Amino acid sequence: MNLTDSFHTKVVLLHSNDIHSRLEQAARMATFIAEERRAHGSERVLAVDCGDHMDRMRVETEGSDGIVNVELLNHAGYEVITLGNNEGLTYSSKTITDAYRHRAKFAVVCANMLEAESGEQPEWLLPNTIVDKNGLRIGLIGVTAAFTDFYTLLGWHVTDPLLAVQDQVGKLREQVDVVVVMSHLGINADKLMAEKLTGIDLILGAHTHHLLEEPIVIRDTTICAAGKFGEYLGRVEIGFDSISSRPLFRAAVVPMAAYAEHPEAADIIGSYLKAGQQRLSRVIARLDTPLPARAERESPLGNLLAAGLRRWTDAEIGMVNTGQLLGGLAQGDVTAGELHALCPSPINPCLMTIAGTEIRTALEQALLPEFILKPIKGYGFRGEVLGTLAVDGLAVAYDSAKPPMERLLYVSVNGEPLEDERLYKLGTIDMFSFKAGYESLANAVQTTYSLPEFIRDVIEAQLQDPSAVSECRRQRWENRGL
Repeated sequence: MNLTDSFHTKVVLLHSNDIHSRLEQAARMATFIAEERRAHGSERVLAVDCGDHMDRMRVETEGSDGIVNVELLNHAGYEVITLGNNEGLTYSSKTITDAYRHRAKFAVVCANMLEAESGEQPEWLLPNTIVDKNGLRIGLIGVTAAFTDFYTLLGWHVTDPLLAVQDQVGKLREQVDVVVVMSHLGINADKLMAEKLTGIDLILGAHTHHLLEEPIVIRDTTICAAGKFGEYLGRVEIGFDSISSRPLFRAAVVPMAAYAEHPEAADIIGSYLKAGQQRLSRVIARLDTPLPARAERESPLGNLLAAGLRRWTDAEIGMVNTGQLLGGLAQGDVTAGELHALCPSPINPCLMTIAGTEIRTALEQALLPEFILKPIKGYGFRGEVLGTLAVDGLAVAYDSAKPPMERLLYVSVNGEPLEDERLYKLGTIDMFSFKAGYESLANAVQTTYSLPEFIRDVIEAQLQDPSAVSECRRQRWENRGL
């Protein structure tokens, strides 16, 4: 670490990242932040968040369009945040603007996000900000991962984050004592930033959920990160060497498990839980009979989703992994809250143009336990296992007694044999395009994404069509080896 024997703490910088709406952990952080302010004084404590505080899997976040997260950040006294992909990509630009513009009591910084129409940043989003703490001028720059295709569909233009950082460092360096980059780029990008760019004193990392119990020092740059889900809060003591005119850092991560939830933060969570439950009590449809869902085999609700993806994208074939569904639907009223609970993943529909051979490979894999039971993390997935494949527009005959990857007997596409060399229009999910799960489906020659709609929106549309609900009970897979 970059220390001297006479290290004197001028500022305590507290940093969080990738909380993903673990709201109780945010409430524990509020307690710790308050204790630090009591111990050191507000003029010497700076709290920042590096993105993915929001996650729409949580009822309070889903029901408030992220406002509960903003209110928790306000209550804890955060002064600067940046945007992660869970803020920028799971909401429309209007919704995310509404959440921050009039409610946030903190600066929102992200140097590489511009409005596509104007080429400028909206007034609530800054490329950088300067915070004066205990006589130390701290310049903070925010950047987020450049998922270009997705952001374009939501009305944003994202630029190269490292170029954006270097540009902002050039503007800030002579004005401040410390340059801090709040990076929602991931550990590899942070290391590259430290290696390639000059003028950065401290990088606070996020996105890849990495926990750095000891900071990494590359050249003149110190890199810190606090893991995921609010399990830790990062704590950096900043000192200053008057001789070299360089900042000094003493960094650690503090586990939050022992801290009680701040009572006022807990009250915020409780109030938004009630409001969220009320909002999500909206009745979508009424079922005369249940729609079961099973991860390990074909079931009606999985078929309904596959058919919905086919319809949504106007494709020849629909396909989705059954692990997206965490349960089935009972007879009676179906509410938005039930769909949210059963399909919490912020995963989007997409249209792929893909060769028949890639589809055939995925269908063979969908018959194997190592795929069906495969645990999946990330890529927007909020379930437990991959599951088999639910399909629509296909009829699949197989023999379970045959060797793995040789079990398909016959596959037809809308009554015609599947041709390996032919390109098909496949309605599916964006997760597959990231080479997650059924990896052959990432070999599409073209992919068009649909945002900001999630796959639970697809199910909602299907449930309102009686013919779709009836058709989903038709069997697509036939085991002739029994």
